[in-house]
Amino acid sequence: MIELKPGNMSDIPLLWSLRTRAVRQLCASHYSPEQVEIWSESPPPESYLRLFATRCALVAQEDGQLLGYGILDRQSGEVIAVFVEPAHAGQGVGKRLMDSLETIAAEEHFTRLYLYASLNAADFYRAMGFVAIRDEAYEHPSGIALRSLYMERMMPMESVH
Repeated sequence: MIELKPGNMSDIPLLWSLRTRAVRQLCASHYSPEQVEIWSESPPPESYLRLFATRCALVAQEDGQLLGYGILDRQSGEVIAVFVEPAHAGQGVGKRLMDSLETIAAEEHFTRLYLYASLNAADFYRAMGFVAIRDEAYEHPSGIALRSLYMERMMPMESVH
């Protein structure tokens, strides 16, 4: 059974390693080899320290094995990341993470969530109720521009007070 726990700063290297595997394996179908290489070689952003310190990260595990993680910025309502171990993609890990991030967003009384979806992840986010607002270049911290979709999802009214 998939278990979720809050992420902490000591998890960052392990989670970043998972993220790098996911970028290399799952994003290669939508981005050039050069983009994937630069993207996957970038270090964790400094913002992760703030996000993990404010308990914005969730880690998915099963029998002690890392399956994925998600991060919601509690200040803005931006879904910063949802990454799943490539061998477990399509098995409900991402959905479980998104459902839990939505619960956190409801606790924070957000009226909407937003994110910048990589092209390979857009269908997943659509299935989670997000709508593509625009197709744009996302300025990645590594210095490259990645084509992405800016997406939004309105929160159910019963979660907004």
